[in-house]
Amino acid sequence: QKYNSHLVRKLLSRQMDSRGYRIFNKHARSHERFRNFSLVSKLDSHFPDNTSDLFKLCFLRKRSKVVEIVSAKDIVFGLTQTGVCTAFDRLTSERICFLNIEPDEVIRSLFYNKSNDSLITVSVYRADNYSSLKCRSTSLEYIRRNKPNMGFNLFETESLRWPGFVEFDDVNGKVLTYSATNKVYKVWDLVNYNLLYAIVDAGIQEIKISPGIMLLIYNRSDVGNSTTNEECVVPLKILAIGSGETLKSFNHKIKPHKKIDFIEQFNEKLLVKQENENLEIVDVRTASIHCVDSTHFMTPSAFIFLYENQLFLTFRDHMVSVWNFKGELVTTFEDHMLWHPDCNTNNIYITSQQDLIISYCKNKKQKSNFGQHRNRVLSSSSEDGSDHNDEHDEVSSKGSLNISDIFTGKCLAKIVAKRSQSNYQEQLRALDDVTALYYNEELNEIYTGNKLGVVHCWSN
Repeated sequence: QKYNSHLVRKLLSRQMDSRGYRIFNKHARSHERFRNFSLVSKLDSHFPDNTSDLFKLCFLRKRSKVVEIVSAKDIVFGLTQTGVCTAFDRLTSERICFLNIEPDEVIRSLFYNKSNDSLITVSVYRADNYSSLKCRSTSLEYIRRNKPNMGFNLFETESLRWPGFVEFDDVNGKVLTYSATNKVYKVWDLVNYNLLYAIVDAGIQEIKISPGIMLLIYNRSDVGNSTTNEECVVPLKILAIGSGETLKSFNHKIKPHKKIDFIEQFNEKLLVKQENENLEIVDVRTASIHCVDSTHFMTPSAFIFLYENQLFLTFRDHMVSVWNFKGELVTTFEDHMLWHPDCNTNNIYITSQQDLIISYCKNKKQKSNFGQHRNRVLSSSSEDGSDHNDEHDEVSSKGSLNISDIFTGKCLAKIVAKRSQSNYQEQLRALDDVTALYYNEELNEIYTGNKLGVVHCWSN
């Protein structure tokens, strides 16, 4: 009744607003989306039957931390560090099957191919001393029917031995493979896996992919005698990713004897930074360079480009920051200290609208009656988002799942264990050491994995 009265008051206030608003603002919608989130189920990837021949390798039978979670419609996939991938039915919370179809198969990564409704697994095998990557595509329908062996192998013509690799690009709908044996890069169609073109060039050091284009980074070369501190250059080439056509070739000057921290491509902008040097933002169309002082922009451990919003995220020392391509710091987060310093896309989630970031964060012990409404799962029944039902509820000192606005840095919601909840101890254990995270936007559910190989589902 109390909640209903709050809702009626909110709707009445909205209808009487002189400005005539008819929709909730973005923050209110986000609050409502994550209202009353709590632990609703757990999915255990551990297979206790040690007498089974399903896993020939003994380490596959041991509990291991979850390193990657993927959700595809009503199926949740959990991948452990030892290489076991388990498919769960989200509706029943029952295990459907294991994706390991060979007893010595160690799965290293997962990719959900939305274009043909299938899961791609990338595996290594004991038979060749775990040295070659093997890719397999399995339709979700076969997985639902507990027939993972009905999938088919991909890129069988390629020798993907280290340092060979495969990279799936859902933005452009392409796959990039590199065969180190013959030093050939190939681009494939992600829908039907047809080969589009090959790049044969031994001088390529790295390839970066962004919407519509690829950046080829070549080995740095000296101009003149570098011992006299004359300039060095890095040859670069931009290709159209659909056809492989060369759009632009140019050299970028760098300082000799200085390590290159990174070279990143974002549309027409090129980000270049050397060790202890300023960040250079290069416009490849005009060749103009904008420098950002190294004391203002320090080398991050990871990037995430927000293509929809012309921004990028940096991760450094547990902190997240948002920048624009003028080198200006756009957003710092008020309550978003990451638990893990080595951030990757498996332990954070950016929504498809690129407006929210969900992460496993450090959480300090606080009393909720101090008005810290952002430390609650319930974003509130009241107009300002505060929750007045938990005045004596103490949140745990374990980690928390923080949902923050990328544009403002505000913490919109926080999932913590609460003493008032019947499964408080279970929630404490679930938030004790989160090793992987995924948000299903269609079902509005957050999945977290822990060091014991258990996937927990959080929902309202």
